[in-house]
Amino acid sequence: MPIGSPKPQTVATRKYEKKAGWMSKSYKMKKEVVDDFAKACELAGVSQAGQLMKMMQEFTEQITNEHSE
Repeated sequence: MPIGSPKPQTVATRKYEKKAGWMSKSYKMKKEVVDDFAKACELAGVSQAGQLMKMMQEFTEQITNEHSE
């Protein structure tokens, strides 16, 4: 649970995220890459988080398939 004296909504949100399997990750990346990715996502009309999840899933499937053969 959140540290300190969180509001009830914060507690409920964290509880839902844990139950639904959501988590937050942080990566350090070059600013130019991040900015270009943000622009590309905006042009494509997709969210950055959604696109990252899609690319991660596709990469995971590709590697899993290559190593299962």
